[in-house]
Amino acid sequence: MTGSPAPKHYSPLWSGDTRRNPPFVGSERETLEATLDWYRETFDLKCAGLSQEQLSAKAVPPSALSLHGLVRHLAGAERWWFRIQFAGEDVPMLHYSDDDPDQDFESLDGDAAEAFAVWRAECERSRQITAAASLDDTGIRKSTGEPISLRRIMVDMIAEYARHNGHADLLRECIDGATGR
Repeated sequence: MTGSPAPKHYSPLWSGDTRRNPPFVGSERETLEATLDWYRETFDLKCAGLSQEQLSAKAVPPSALSLHGLVRHLAGAERWWFRIQFAGEDVPMLHYSDDDPDQDFESLDGDAAEAFAVWRAECERSRQITAAASLDDTGIRKSTGEPISLRRIMVDMIAEYARHNGHADLLRECIDGATGR
């Protein structure tokens, strides 16, 4: 210990926050799984209690980002990394085509609640795939044909959620002033 005191002021938590912190001491697997789930739950909290209109608002011009678009994007990322590249499932990509690569953010037709249901289902399928595999098991990166380990996919997904939770912070604050960690 250096003798430095802990800070007295932290950013406030979200109202109704029931997230469990990832372990401060745990195995690599426990830490990765809990951290990824914590970031998933964080995104869910940042979107909670908003209307369809608010979720679809592109609240930080000129950006095309919206919370509705982000949840569609994250559902697609879950499917792409865990189901398609790692598990090798033959399922279609979500909200993407080579002719229209930005569907997740630009085509906000459809119900936001349905988009959240799809995202939650993709997260659950990702958890099932993760639970059945070793961190050393590999899938195949579609872009290069090279192997990629489940460990690396989980690290990349934690980074994906961390980045987009930052976007969600800005969007939410612009929509209704809500903030929290």
